[in-house]
Amino acid sequence: MSVNAVRHVFQVVDSFDADEFAKLMTEDATLMFANAEPLAGREAIAAGIREFFTTIGGLRHRIVRTWEAGDDSIAETEVTYRRLDGKDVTVPAVSIWRSRDDGLITDYRIYIDLTPVYAP
Repeated sequence: MSVNAVRHVFQVVDSFDADEFAKLMTEDATLMFANAEPLAGREAIAAGIREFFTTIGGLRHRIVRTWEAGDDSIAETEVTYRRLDGKDVTVPAVSIWRSRDDGLITDYRIYIDLTPVYAP
């Protein structure tokens, strides 16, 4: 997956549209987000992301660096979350995903500590 394709994934995430994000996935894709239970299948991923979006006011990713290893894309990012109280919190994250030849993602893993996002 090219750097432009990685940027596109984060642009979709930052658009705050769970259905568009799910369209990046295969029908049987898996998503592991932080310490939440893994999600399996495009519909479950859309529902899970939609639910997560209700807990924040928005988000944006700044790509620090990317790597490719075969079918895997790895992105180190700084993610700024808009909390529901209107404050912004930035935390580091690493996302790793595997793509098929058609570009759809089969497995997506997000390593992040969301504690500061929900701290009082």
